[in-house]
Amino acid sequence: MSDMDSEWQGKGGTLSDKTARKEFGLTQDEIVQAIRAGKLQYRHAAMHGNPFLRLLRHEVEVLVKTQHGGAFLEDQKTKAELAYVNRDLKRLKAQVALLEERRAALIGQLKK
Repeated sequence: MSDMDSEWQGKGGTLSDKTARKEFGLTQDEIVQAIRAGKLQYRHAAMHGNPFLRLLRHEVEVLVKTQHGGAFLEDQKTKAELAYVNRDLKRLKAQVALLEERRAALIGQLKK
């Protein structure tokens, strides 16, 4: 497998155009202009019949850094990680609540 293929197939090495817009604050026009300028490589992909563009994450990061600056890129990365952590915490809190209910039910059965 060549280095180019490993970039496209490695975990976390690519992202969709929608994720690039959401995670890095890019617009679709900025993505298309960068592709036309040769700054971003892309591949066509589809999920459940919905087409999207796959982009190389490191190229998107370089694009954001050159257009908006390094501080902006770090802020965007921090916001994305914070959203991930908050989502996990919410899921875990719900799971803890279910386990607490189950525990209370089991303790109730023991006392009978």
